[in-house]
Amino acid sequence: MTRVRRWLPGLLLVSPSIILIAVFVYGLLGWNFKLAMTDKHDEIAEIPGNFVGLENFTGIWSEERWGLSVRHAIVFTVVFVGGALVLGWLLAFLMEKGIRAESGFRAVYLFPMAVSFIATGVVWRWLMNSATGEHAVGLNRLFHYLGLDFLQWQWFRDPDWGMAAMALPAVWQMSGYIMALFLAGFRGVPEELREAARVDGCSEWGVYRHVVLPMLRPVTLSALIILGHISLKVFDLVVAVSGKQIITDVPATFMWTAVYDSHDPAKGATIASYIVLSVAVFVVPYLIWDARKGKRS
Repeated sequence: MTRVRRWLPGLLLVSPSIILIAVFVYGLLGWNFKLAMTDKHDEIAEIPGNFVGLENFTGIWSEERWGLSVRHAIVFTVVFVGGALVLGWLLAFLMEKGIRAESGFRAVYLFPMAVSFIATGVVWRWLMNSATGEHAVGLNRLFHYLGLDFLQWQWFRDPDWGMAAMALPAVWQMSGYIMALFLAGFRGVPEELREAARVDGCSEWGVYRHVVLPMLRPVTLSALIILGHISLKVFDLVVAVSGKQIITDVPATFMWTAVYDSHDPAKGATIASYIVLSVAVFVVPYLIWDARKGKRS
């Protein structure tokens, strides 16, 4: 009875949040998976749809557009995650070495994060305009003025590497945030450990390789999880830059067109389920690792 009295006030305090999360997060996720396992391919409310199991999950792989959107998502994820990690690490390294006007540079690098993906997409849509020659605008215009016409590109309209170009605005926006994470990690390494490594004969690169970088693994993992789940559910940036075009199709835009253009709720729920599962592949192992780490500590 005494134990109940101890945890009951805390439970009552957080119960509204628990109820809201249960209904509007896990409840809606369950409803979505249930809808994905029906044959409700029409929005007519009177037709509830029959249970078909995993038929929608397997059948969607026979659609060419779904395979194309998955490939686009993979290219976008690789370029976005890799580019933001590398650029963020380099910026943090420069900050950590104590460059002049550090506070000003931090503000400049972090400012893009305060901008929404919609605003970023509108600006980068102009920067990545595919027009070339004298009629070029944006970056292609700059290359033309500099006499570097060979660098002019179709950008996101390129049929092979358009999604790599689509990832550039995301890299620009999120690299400052990753810089802040790595900078906190750099400055969380005790100076005593660095000095001990130097006394043992390590060069400056050796100090970073054997002392600093291993201690940045938790930060790197956190950054990887954050960037990975952003890239897998990207929607607003793609729509702002190119609109709902097949050439830049990703699962989220395919889901939108399936539900609101094709009026196929079962297919839209199936795509949404795949997005949730792909995000879970990134997040769930991290949560398990973090929980085990907390128990060990």
